[in-house]
Amino acid sequence: MSSPVPLALGGPAGDALSAFHAAAATNPTLLEQAQAPAVITLVAGGVALLVVLVGGTAWRRARNVVTMVHEAGHALAAVLVGRRLQGIKLHSDTSGVTVSRGKPEGPGMAFTAMAGYLAPSALGLLFASLLGADLVGTVLVLIALLLLGVLVMVRNAYGVFTVVASAAVLALVAFVAPVEVQAPFSYLVTWFLLFGGVRPVAELQIKRRRGQARDSDADQLGRLTAVPPILWILVFAVATISCLLAGALWLLEPVAK
Repeated sequence: MSSPVPLALGGPAGDALSAFHAAAATNPTLLEQAQAPAVITLVAGGVALLVVLVGGTAWRRARNVVTMVHEAGHALAAVLVGRRLQGIKLHSDTSGVTVSRGKPEGPGMAFTAMAGYLAPSALGLLFASLLGADLVGTVLVLIALLLLGVLVMVRNAYGVFTVVASAAVLALVAFVAPVEVQAPFSYLVTWFLLFGGVRPVAELQIKRRRGQARDSDADQLGRLTAVPPILWILVFAVATISCLLAGALWLLEPVAK
């Protein structure tokens, strides 16, 4: 197992980190406790929740990940129902669009439209189940496959940049950073998908009330199914919150022990 790489920090943070390393050198169990699953999941969950709730620059940048998974959800659903996938575009305002060819109505089109807002939470739930089974490496492999799939289908420069930048971070974690970093990274991504899958649903309803999202997924579903868009937003909300709660049960299991 690799040794953790010391960080060069100044000020109080640097003093605290130096004190921690000094204490860990004389008390190895301190370092082991800091790397325990309970500590990792609590810290990762706290960071992810802070990014999602506080918003600002951190959320705007991290939201690109949610958009990427959202559009990947549309793309996968389109392929599953037999539609012809044309491509994905990711934009700098964190919006995205997935274009597919096929019948403009019917269950297949409705399923494709529905999949986007559910995808981040569903993927987060899958990752949580894998982490609960101590399959950190599998989570990293699935992230790599997701990025590869999106990269193949992305059709604009900013989209390529976003995917390549995300792949670079993944490569650093998987091949350069100490192995002790892989578990915290996987937990952080998982918590972020679970929390980050809920916030866009609330944002969607706020935009709709302001008249800024007249062609949203919920509105498209309303036209396809004759079910009011507000009910589809309720479906998204219930589904994403349910995934969050179920995923939290898996991720917080080490804390309960």
